[in-house]
Amino acid sequence: MVEAKHAGIGKWVINGVLIILAIIWIFPFLYVIVNAVKSSAEYSTGNFWDLPKSFSISENWQYLTQQIQLGSGFLNSMIYGALGGALGIIMAALAAYAIETLKIKHGLLWFFVIYSGTIFPFQVYLIPIFKAYNKVGLYDTRFGMILIYAALIIPFSVFVLRNFLMGVSKEMLESARIDGASDFYIFRKIYMPMARAPLAAVFLFQFTWIWSDLLFGMTLTKSESARPVMASVSLLGGATIQKVPPILLAAIIVSIPTIILFVLSHRNLEKGFIVTTK
Repeated sequence: MVEAKHAGIGKWVINGVLIILAIIWIFPFLYVIVNAVKSSAEYSTGNFWDLPKSFSISENWQYLTQQIQLGSGFLNSMIYGALGGALGIIMAALAAYAIETLKIKHGLLWFFVIYSGTIFPFQVYLIPIFKAYNKVGLYDTRFGMILIYAALIIPFSVFVLRNFLMGVSKEMLESARIDGASDFYIFRKIYMPMARAPLAAVFLFQFTWIWSDLLFGMTLTKSESARPVMASVSLLGGATIQKVPPILLAAIIVSIPTIILFVLSHRNLEKGFIVTTK
């Protein structure tokens, strides 16, 4: 009875702490929403937390469209997130399968070599990649951006998918081989359907990272035809008081795709957490 009482108190305490943290986390979003719909004049003369007296979304939107091309940035980031994410995860799945299931020679060493890509900060790659892209003609191209994003997400994806494959029954593999199935058939028809949840979770995280990236988008692109959305929004920099509401509106707009993706894939994300943490 006493233990149940203590467990109930502990649950209430944990829930209370989580509610407080959620409220603290929400405050910046409320600030953005409240001030994104204000006019520049109202923002500069009023208090941050004053509710808007009138909505100036059209005025702020007009300023955005005059300064940057959000549409092309949206399209580019969607291409980079979808194609770069898919390509990187496919390569990571093949690498994880080869290392863990096919037992290639020095597999553990290959795993550490690939995973070492997560050790160094991405800033150390900028100068070598910039110089290489200039030499081979990939600078300021969509294809070049897809390649670099795919390469950067492989190490972490290999780590997650290899952990998943470590928990898959080896008897299933042997049974399939006895029945005459090739290794590639087993990969496509058995392991990949089983790995749907971790694949969805990894894709969600990597798409979100690619969508939010500013570093490589600013360094490896210079034109609207290849510039991702975050790099486009960064052109609104030098934020004077008059520019703040349009910038906040842009922040809300560019956050919508990732929010929608989280909502649509939250079930697979939860299943992926369960699978990858076993």
